[in-house]
Amino acid sequence: MRRLEHCSESCESNTTNRRVEEYPPHDIMHKLCSQPFKLQVCSELMQMHQALLIPEILWEIFAQVNQLYISTSLIRKTTAALAATCKAFYEPAMDLLWAEIYDLTPLLGCVTRLHPLIYHGDSDRSYCFDWAENVEPLSAHEARQFLRHSPRVRTLTISSHCVLKLLCVIPTGTCIFPKLKSLTWKLSTVKYLNLFLPHTLRQCYIMSVNELQPIVTCCTALELLDIGTPDRSTANELSLLSNSVCLCRNLVTLSCPPLDWAAWKHLSNLHALRSLTIDEGRIPPPWSLEQGVIDFSPFLNLIALSFRLHSAACSIRILHYLQFPSLKKLFISLDVLSSAEAEQLFRALSNCKACQTLEELTIILKDENLAPRGNSLTVIPHLLCFTQLRSLSLFCHDTFIHLDDDLLVEAISSWPHIHSLKIEDSGFRTSPVTFRALFTALRLRPQLYSLRVAINTADLDIDIDAEPILHSSLKTLWLEPSELLTAHPEAVARTVFTWFPCINYIFGSSGDEWNEANRHLESLKAATPHVRVTGAASST
Repeated sequence: MRRLEHCSESCESNTTNRRVEEYPPHDIMHKLCSQPFKLQVCSELMQMHQALLIPEILWEIFAQVNQLYISTSLIRKTTAALAATCKAFYEPAMDLLWAEIYDLTPLLGCVTRLHPLIYHGDSDRSYCFDWAENVEPLSAHEARQFLRHSPRVRTLTISSHCVLKLLCVIPTGTCIFPKLKSLTWKLSTVKYLNLFLPHTLRQCYIMSVNELQPIVTCCTALELLDIGTPDRSTANELSLLSNSVCLCRNLVTLSCPPLDWAAWKHLSNLHALRSLTIDEGRIPPPWSLEQGVIDFSPFLNLIALSFRLHSAACSIRILHYLQFPSLKKLFISLDVLSSAEAEQLFRALSNCKACQTLEELTIILKDENLAPRGNSLTVIPHLLCFTQLRSLSLFCHDTFIHLDDDLLVEAISSWPHIHSLKIEDSGFRTSPVTFRALFTALRLRPQLYSLRVAINTADLDIDIDAEPILHSSLKTLWLEPSELLTAHPEAVARTVFTWFPCINYIFGSSGDEWNEANRHLESLKAATPHVRVTGAASST
């Protein structure tokens, strides 16, 4: 088989035909192997500009190919054509083709014995692994064929045990991907894992804590570590996780199950750390952070912090004891908490030293026993101190969030940069917030483009025939329905049409409660298709 690297160094004419009989066996490349294709070569290539002989420039040019097409197969076909153009283009184009692969099948397709098993006729079996059943492991010669392009791989996903058994001829201490930057290991075993752990590895995604120890030992330069959350975990796994995290000194992004205080203290001293996610999974672990005064350094450069927990205890203690002076994004999702714990959570949140930096806040409270039926949860006053908020999303699935006209206007006044406001609760009672308060809030913040709050649509306390002030910045509107909604769907549609010219559809909780109002809104817009939007509402 003629090899691609044997392509002549220069092109003989601008209509030269080339047969490419070896490509990286990605999903499209084996089809190119089985048929000739014509490559139209510009005559200018015969006198190639010297700049194109500089590898860094070619890399930059070829990298733009990934942005030219939507179709992945077309991107690969185009890059393969570049590789076949001339010897100077071969190396950078092949590096780009092999930069990211899913599983080892493409590399195994380079083995002469295995190629017909993987690419049989017109079928492509590279994304299934039944072909590997009862297949003998690689010989030493075949291992060299398999490894031919492995130094080009930068991003790799391993999801199947089936093909790993073929690698038993490769010595355990060998690193077969010396320039690998990102590894996703979707297996629950560490067998053969050492083959995939070069010192160059910067990003690693694993399914559980059990695969963590060899990774942090071999890959000391890790910048991103994402550890899946098991259905059940043990105290030993907590110790293994925390001890392993303490070995990582260059982390920028970390996502993992809950940690102990020693690991939190270590992370507080990592000035490179920018993003941290703590996820308990579906079943809470058999431990919790003990109480006590903790003397930690502030997380000076942490920008994003996320909690996905069952109970509020861990998040309350973290927010109470630790400081996040640069925090911009905070996400909290809790399954179980009492109304007293909710009060503690929001009090701790307001004291977490991020009042002048926090821009995005999302809080999801799911517990149906959060507050007795008929009572409300006081949340908003604790958040007024976050003067830099741009996006606020509050979801309380089974209780009420206290919000009335005065509090809505006060909140909007306290958040001068707010662009998106979403407040959703159980909706079991009529909201006291009126359209009049809504319009007041929008006049204060004309930049608001997404709004989701419960509005008392049964009491239209405005004159819909009065001269409106257009709020043309608002693009998305969610309104919670009231019990008397059916009495005023046309009036609601007229109000939205008149005051919010960029709203084409009213969204609701269940998706169909505003159908009649939306039909009226559609009719109004169809009747006046040339209405001109004159600008956002005045801020005065």
